[in-house]
Amino acid sequence: MNTSETRRAQLFPTLSATQLESARRFASGAERSFAPGERVYDIGERNVPAWLVLKGSIIASQQGGTGREAVIVVHGPGQMSGETAQLSGRAGLTSARAGDAGALAVPFDAAHLRALIIGSADVGETIMRAFILRRVALIEAGQAGEAGPVLVGARSDPDLVRLSGFMTRNSHPHTVLATCEPEGRELIRRLGVLERDLPLMICPDGTMLKRPSDQEAAACLGMMPSLEPDRLYDVAVIGAGPAGLATAVYAASEGLSVLVCDERSYGGQAGASARIENYLGFPTGITGQALAGRAFAQATKFGAELAIPLGAIRLECGDETRAFALHLDNGQSATARTVVVASGARYRRPDVANLGEVEGAGVSFWATSIEARLCRGEEVALVGGGNSAGQAVVFLAGSVAKLHLFVRRPLHETMSHYLVERIAALPNVELHVGTEIVGLEGDRVHGLTGAVFVDRRSGAAKHCALRHLFLFIGAEPNTAWLSGKVALDDKGFVVTGSEAGPGRLLLETSRRGIFAVGDVRAGSTKRVAAAVGEGAAAVAQIHGVLA
Repeated sequence: MNTSETRRAQLFPTLSATQLESARRFASGAERSFAPGERVYDIGERNVPAWLVLKGSIIASQQGGTGREAVIVVHGPGQMSGETAQLSGRAGLTSARAGDAGALAVPFDAAHLRALIIGSADVGETIMRAFILRRVALIEAGQAGEAGPVLVGARSDPDLVRLSGFMTRNSHPHTVLATCEPEGRELIRRLGVLERDLPLMICPDGTMLKRPSDQEAAACLGMMPSLEPDRLYDVAVIGAGPAGLATAVYAASEGLSVLVCDERSYGGQAGASARIENYLGFPTGITGQALAGRAFAQATKFGAELAIPLGAIRLECGDETRAFALHLDNGQSATARTVVVASGARYRRPDVANLGEVEGAGVSFWATSIEARLCRGEEVALVGGGNSAGQAVVFLAGSVAKLHLFVRRPLHETMSHYLVERIAALPNVELHVGTEIVGLEGDRVHGLTGAVFVDRRSGAAKHCALRHLFLFIGAEPNTAWLSGKVALDDKGFVVTGSEAGPGRLLLETSRRGIFAVGDVRAGSTKRVAAAVGEGAAAVAQIHGVLA
């Protein structure tokens, strides 16, 4: 059963008379009457208010790229339209019209909706839960082809995997139609699309994109923000992983204006974790995507502006009294009084020939449900001995026939004890200690076909015929965009505190007003909880600088 069936009362709550009066105090405009059948808003519209129904009804519908429209719910008196898109002003995923008897409703634009959620704890909790669950329900509808864009292509096509991963990581509903399936073949034939134009993205408004980049897809779907060129933010956060999101939540909740940029999605490396079981407060564990999604909604609730996918390419620093200028990869720029570097670290690319040819075509740097589906029932290999690698092994083992785990050192030296025990209990995981990868076979067209590993002690080589390889090797900081603006250590991580210079705060870099948190910071503990703690601590130090 899906969310719409199991949690309908929470999805579409009806406010009591007392709650209704409390909520109306936060409305952004006067009551408005809609004639029977009148359009209230369309899919893809930006800055659409949420509407609180007073009389009559508003009918909310969803529509996917295939053009099929389905009614989600009929909102009656005391119910509010909208979902998480209404909190940020992003393009909506649903449409709405007045019911047969018309409707009388009051609007709540993004700012007033956030004010309601924060200002009225009782009503705010009810609405926030409903909006989050509605986005979950839309994602489930996307899997059924009833919401969001349709992606068409070969399931193993690296560009299709990339696009689907981008949508998934950003909690955007979508449907994947494989060209090996009858429906996919028929759609390609009907549209007259050539194979070189795949993958195809068909948006709910009918727009068709051929081989789109993540930014092109985001722009078509209304996900890309339009930054105000003259706005001065209190804080600009580069990176939307746990550290960056924590900074955004705490800074925005304390009244600071916050901009968060990330070149791909929110959650960072942690967002791709299949299950995090040692994070405080979640005894049964939580997926990285669920944790990141909650943090994203929380930051939006407090008014932080999240610009995704927008990556930082250059930072300009004036003298000690001037704001920082941040240049982004789509040509836009932003200015801020302080900057928090939370750009994290990426898994190291091993120095082996042919990696560029098969990256994304069988070689992956994360293991999500998308990759798990691609390698279901097959024999795969994973390289890496950290906690992220362990979580990926446990997750993939439930889908694959056999998993070879290649590590340089014994697992107990690099991995949490609970993961070591769990891996030892998996019957289809074979551990290879003291080995490293030295070669890859395959190409972009045919994908990965094999890999070569070497025993570091004996020098003996081992060849494995593989279609899927996962690399979780070490970490390289994402600091190229800083271009010498702050001091780095010999490995490229950002130096902070006393090591960065006299009088520097604990998380402050060698440049006054620029802070570093999370995995990108030299000497940081590479754990989600530590990253969140640093993000929160940075805000206290930012207040000192701003004062």
